[in-house]
Parts: sequence; structure tokens; C-alpha cells
Amino acid sequence: MSPAASVKIDLQETFPWLERAPIVEAVIELRARAQIDWDESAVREQLASRLSDYPAPHSQHVFQQELKVEPGKSAQVAIHDVGWQGLRFESGDKRHIVQFNRDGFVFSRLEPYKDWAQFRGEALRLWSVYSELAQPAEIQRLGVRFINRIMPVEITKLADFLTQTPRHPENLPLPLSGYLHQDTFDVPGHPYAVKMIQTIQPQPTPASNEGFSLILDIDVFVTQPFEPVENLIKERLMEMRWLKNKAFFGIIKKDAVKAFQGSST
Repeated sequence: MSPAASVKIDLQETFPWLERAPIVEAVIELRARAQIDWDESAVREQLASRLSDYPAPHSQHVFQQELKVEPGKSAQVAIHDVGWQGLRFESGDKRHIVQFNRDGFVFSRLEPYKDWAQFRGEALRLWSVYSELAQPAEIQRLGVRFINRIMPVEITKLADFLTQTPRHPENLPLPLSGYLHQDTFDVPGHPYAVKMIQTIQPQPTPASNEGFSLILDIDVFVTQPFEPVENLIKERLMEMRWLKNKAFFGIIKKDAVKAFQGSST
């Protein structure tokens, strides 16, 4: 298939089930501006009565940094509070985080990730609360993002995990000490794009010689605004999940996948 050919999204395709999936955070974001008067006290009151399983909301403000430079004087940095943007909630077990903001909705599931049905179902339940409250006219961005962390990984053995690995310059065989690679792909025939980041990070306690973490960050998002219709959101989420899975299983070697499957396949 040439790069310009339309991509066939096959929602009947199955992927390996990973009992020990390396997902540290899964995110569904709907960027959609509220059409009502976004008042903190009113929004807080309405959400509190509907989110009894998400106690103790936290206010979120946007801050703007301004650098002032005048002749003969030291540079000064001023930080301005642009204003209240929304509320951030956590579930009782701290595994679910949801943000209700003036400019959109974000739902996150932290590790351990259970399954797509549970993740998507809770995101859509909370989105319906936001949609009813904020009454957005359109969705500017719908995104599905999965951040994976594989550890420990020896920097010299990335080829054990990745189908494509970093290479030194052909005429300069230097040892690898860091790695960061980013790609963004359009999806011909569909209003989607896929952004992938591959990088390595030192472990929090380098003195323990625990090696590195391999981070695989996959973000699938829509490229065109659309109406906030429930069935359309569900359809796009299914297609975006397929794209996320194709990307993940396309950059991870099969032997590495087997290590995450555990005793069940």
C-alpha cells in the first residue's frame, strides 16, 4: 500500500490481550468550549451533586508568564492569574482523574489499566455530565492517548523491544546515551492523525543501576471539528482505538509482546 492510499480501518480485527500491559496512563480528551457562563460556584455545585464517587474537587487556574526587559535594569518575570478554568476530580482510589474545564474535558485512567470497555464507558459517562452542563456547540479535538512504560531496559538492547531502533551515524560509531524520536502521521481517507513518541528515561534512582525506562507515547486525534453527537463520538473512539493498537503492535517486537501477555493469551 502506498503512503497516500486510503487506510482501511478493520474494527473486527483482534489484538493480543496483555495481562501485564505496560500502560501507565490512558487519556480521552474532548476539546469543546463551554457555551454557558462558566462560573465556579455554579459549576462546582452542579458537579458535586452528580459526582459523589469523585470527592474533593480542586480548582484549576491558568497562569501567564510575562518577561519584562528594560534598558539598564535586570529582567523581571511577572506571573498573572488569567482566571479560573475548571475543576479537577479524582476517584476515591486515585486511579481515575477527570477535568471539567471551560475549554474542554479530559479523563485519565492511571495504572493498572483494566480494559478498553471500562475505560471508555467511564469517560463517556463523565463526558455526558460535562456536555449537559457546558452545552458545547462543537468538538474541536477528540484525542485518545496511551502512555506506555517498559522497564528496566538496557540502552544497548532496545532492539529487543522495538522494530526500529536508533542508529549511530554510519561514519561515526558512537555509543548511545539518549534517545528521543517523534513521528506524526496522517490517516488517508479518515479525519485522524497519529503522533508517536519513543524515548528512554533514566530510572528515578540511577545509583541503583536499575537501567532505563522505555516510553512509548501514542496519541490519536481527530483533525477536523465535528458536532458533539454521542453516536459519532463512540464511532470515532472505536476507530481511534484500532489505530492506537495498530501503532503499538507495529513498533513493538512480538517477543516483547509475549512478555506482557502473562499466563493468559
